[in-house]
Amino acid sequence: MAQAQRNDLTIYDSHADQWWSDDIKWVRTLKNMVPGRLSWFDRHVNWADKAVLDLGCAGGFMAEALAQRGASVTGIDPAAQAIAAAQDHAAESGLSIQYDVGVGEALPYDNASFDIVVCVDVLEHVQSLRDVCKEVTRVLKPGGVFLFDTINRNPISKLATITMAENVLRLLPKGTHDPDMFIKPDELRGALMDAGMTVGNFTGLGPRGINRRLDFTFGPLPLTTIIYMGTARKPPA
Repeated sequence: MAQAQRNDLTIYDSHADQWWSDDIKWVRTLKNMVPGRLSWFDRHVNWADKAVLDLGCAGGFMAEALAQRGASVTGIDPAAQAIAAAQDHAAESGLSIQYDVGVGEALPYDNASFDIVVCVDVLEHVQSLRDVCKEVTRVLKPGGVFLFDTINRNPISKLATITMAENVLRLLPKGTHDPDMFIKPDELRGALMDAGMTVGNFTGLGPRGINRRLDFTFGPLPLTTIIYMGTARKPPA
């Protein structure tokens, strides 16, 4: 049997027309992770009136949540059809969000454009982690904050995300992730520090319960063994 393509980013375009329908379990899983992430991110920043970049926004779940918190949001993603779905849904919802097609290694924004950059479920997919960290630093204003999550690289995270989440529970399509691209916390700390940032605390992210549709709900966890969230800050001028 042929092996599934790994780090398959085509899934975001191929399911773009159903992104906001709640018909697809793995897309609902991504949507359900947003409140869990924000329950921790909200402790670190005040979103109101801040210029925020959602790096790797896909169809706009996080971008819309941030706009509803009063942020001025820009979303960027390489998946053009997902961006189109995000634009359509924001318009239907009466939200003013700028959406662009692009990649984290070459952000099409001026230096010091954003107060906050958010990057979730993205860093483990990029071609160059160090280039992305440098670009995030560049587009942040002095004193700006980077909020992120990604997947740790170890046998337990591979079991959880590939064997269980993709193959058994079907929480994600097969081939979504390449476990060789997962990032150990010390590796991410090093890339952020090399880019000129001051790195803050890391914490885990994972299932905390089940909703009425029998989908997982998510929130912060003490262990960073599988998914972990973190903060970094560009030094003040």
